[in-house]
Amino acid sequence: MRKAFVIFGFIFLLGLGLPVEKAQAQDELRIGYVDPQTIMRSMPEMAAIERRLQNFVERRRQEFAEKENEFRREVEEYQQRMAVISDEAQRREEERLAELNLELQEFQQNFQQEVQERQMELLEPLLDSIQNAIEQVAQERNFMYVLNTMTNNGDFIILYASEEAQRNYDITDAVMQELDLM
Repeated sequence: MRKAFVIFGFIFLLGLGLPVEKAQAQDELRIGYVDPQTIMRSMPEMAAIERRLQNFVERRRQEFAEKENEFRREVEEYQQRMAVISDEAQRREEERLAELNLELQEFQQNFQQEVQERQMELLEPLLDSIQNAIEQVAQERNFMYVLNTMTNNGDFIILYASEEAQRNYDITDAVMQELDLM
């Protein structure tokens, strides 16, 4: 009987140990969060990138405006000559103008894509350094995960964080210190 009681007691203690082990495992799951937009706005390189991107956009807009003005000029010339040229010449000119219009639309679509590509090209080194700093801080603080406070469309990923979480798990300032921004 005493042996059964000892075995029962041992099993009971093991059973009590399991929740403690689970609680310890849960405590080990450390999650931090960061606001990369705040960090990027604080980086001195960001102003230069914005200027370079704005210059690129302005050059491309100017090119588009020139092409658009040329297209409008040619349409006006066609409209002035339309009454004096043959039906066949009108058809050919309308086809040519339609092709020019299509080229203009393609230029505009390519322009938007080029701006996005140029932006990523310019931001990539900054994003890499931010990512490296996030990884460094996360490793120092022993975080298993680091979340972004919001998505690219501005939707928040973290909908609530207690004051304690904000003090202990928001690593935005630490990442900025890692990047020597503070």
